[in-house]
Amino acid sequence: MIINLRTTFFGFFLLAVLVSCREKPAPQVKGDDTFITGRAQFLVDESFEPIIEQEAYIFKALYPEAKPEFIYKTENDVMRLFLNDSIRVAILSRDLKPNELDVLKKRNFAPYVNRFAIDAITLIVNEKSNDTLITVNQIKQMLSGKYNTDKSVVFDNPNSSLVRYLKDFSGDDLKQKNIYALKSNKDVITYVSEHPNSIGIVGFSWLDDPDKDYADAVSKVKIVGVRDENNDKAPTEYFKPSQETLALKQYPLSRGLYILDSSGKMGLAAGFAAFLKNETGQRIILKSGLLPDSIPQREMILKK
Repeated sequence: MIINLRTTFFGFFLLAVLVSCREKPAPQVKGDDTFITGRAQFLVDESFEPIIEQEAYIFKALYPEAKPEFIYKTENDVMRLFLNDSIRVAILSRDLKPNELDVLKKRNFAPYVNRFAIDAITLIVNEKSNDTLITVNQIKQMLSGKYNTDKSVVFDNPNSSLVRYLKDFSGDDLKQKNIYALKSNKDVITYVSEHPNSIGIVGFSWLDDPDKDYADAVSKVKIVGVRDENNDKAPTEYFKPSQETLALKQYPLSRGLYILDSSGKMGLAAGFAAFLKNETGQRIILKSGLLPDSIPQREMILKK
């Protein structure tokens, strides 16, 4: 009798397990993405949202089964999440520092790093301003409070890659009374368009083909020409950012765009990185006004 009760109880238990398995869908296997299919998350420096959105639009149109998710954060937040292994792909304006690379290597997550574009740090003034030229030394002095100017200097938020670049560039913490941090590149452009006595510092990609919500503000600002006194080839000339001046290394305020992939597999992250570097991805960058890492060739057929 005891044996029968045990057998009956085990039968009910086994039946309950089988029913439960049928009612609940099987858990999806994480990391089943391929080069052009599946899902993957990408941390992106919010300074480069315009160009990454353009690249993502074409990538997803070419590969409908690819579902990349782009999470836009400040550079500080991107690095924190990337180093904490929250998300294993990041798009930044710099490579990793030795101590950051060591953190990932200890976890066997050493990333593949690919540069895919070059951006320009751009100074803008109000359309009514007559001050459209500045030197590299004047910029450094302005950021350190040693340059006599009554203009307000504005840039995006304090945790951005732009601020980190400017601190490295000037060797200063940017704590002068006439220097102000806003929230975004859009806010900087809008502020300068409304305040003649201001200088804004933004990424060049925000000025080329702007979205409708701030296109009017872009039309009311002017780009400042910059002269690098230490440029051996052209120490007396002023240059504005363009693909030509970036390629010829005439414009002095530039930075690379990198994609860092520590996923450790040939998945969607590797596929998107390859897309950024291939001819289609590089042509999108060329059209955006930034400088592609490798300029696509143009074939011309000459007929007599």
